[in-house]
Amino acid sequence: MIVLDAVLVVVFSTFGRGAHSEGLGVAQVWGTAWPFLVGLAVGWLVLLAGRREPSSIGSGVLLWLATLVVGMVIRGLGDGRVPHWSFMIVAGVVTGVFLVGWRAVLARRRR
Repeated sequence: MIVLDAVLVVVFSTFGRGAHSEGLGVAQVWGTAWPFLVGLAVGWLVLLAGRREPSSIGSGVLLWLATLVVGMVIRGLGDGRVPHWSFMIVAGVVTGVFLVGWRAVLARRRR
């Protein structure tokens, strides 16, 4: 599950770079993705420390918020400014759909 989440964060970063006609090389995508991957790792550490079910919707929300908040803070610290509000909204929606979405589909299938 952690691999799927990480792949989805990299996909988010790749789509974002592509939408802005930015380079899609490995180093370029990595430069965009790594702050959010750090946030994802923080979320997973909290998840595992709390012994939460990784595939639950609640766990997805926790991972989404950790990924988004830590990623935005690192980006802001990197260039000394708060990320643009439109980027925060798009990043929030896309990472939410990616990290919570597959868990919601799984929960629905389990019912």
